[in-house]
Amino acid sequence: MRRLILLRHTKSDWPEGVADHDRPLAKRGFRAGPIMGAYMAEAGLIPDLAIVSTARRTQETWALASPAFATTIPAVDEPRIYEAPARKLLAVIHETPNDVRTLLLVGHNPGLEDLAAILIGAGTESDLTRLRDKYPTGGLAVIDFDLAFWSVVATGGGTLDRFVTPRLLDRSH
Repeated sequence: MRRLILLRHTKSDWPEGVADHDRPLAKRGFRAGPIMGAYMAEAGLIPDLAIVSTARRTQETWALASPAFATTIPAVDEPRIYEAPARKLLAVIHETPNDVRTLLLVGHNPGLEDLAAILIGAGTESDLTRLRDKYPTGGLAVIDFDLAFWSVVATGGGTLDRFVTPRLLDRSH
């Protein structure tokens, strides 16, 4: 089995005169990052590898989420994730070493949302509906594949295990 976790960066700011790649998190994003990390750790969603976009907001999201894990998670900064369409993200997934069972991608929309849409073939109706309605900042999709190799992950082959958002988690605490 392979498990893919797609984490969209938390809420970012839009300061004037700052390039999109360099946009920082907003106050709400700084609050949501640790919430998402704590959720992943408590739920046993422990990645073997995190692949993180080089954009500032994704780097800050991972820096806020990762301390929740009991061990240091190996992380790779991947420039191809920034502004990547779903097919390019899928190519990154296909290159993942097979000793990685659980992979976390920290990235952006519309790429992550589109990737989830093409990969998911099954899941609970409530999670599928929420994901299709909106993939907000901080959104976390967990997709399982009954496969031995990342290189064969294909459209429609995944099962959505869950879809959670900072807002949903904030209500439950």
